[in-house]
Amino acid sequence: MFQERIAALNESETAYIESDYDKRIYTVEEIQDILGVSKTSAYNLVKSNVFHSVKVGGQYRVSKKSFDKWLDGGEEDE
Repeated sequence: MFQERIAALNESETAYIESDYDKRIYTVEEIQDILGVSKTSAYNLVKSNVFHSVKVGGQYRVSKKSFDKWLDGGEEDE
């Protein structure tokens, strides 16, 4: 279920980007869509440091690799 949402998001993003690089980050809104949770819940997850994120220009960016690993039940490497 989550993998299908991730794949759909990645496909929609590549439709807008004419480049051959892999998506390396998610926005909080994408995390919200993938998990099907509220914006507040998505921000709480990001702030809880269960996966790697950085704040850039007032907005959070989440490491795709770290998030996907967390979602699959693995532990983050730090």
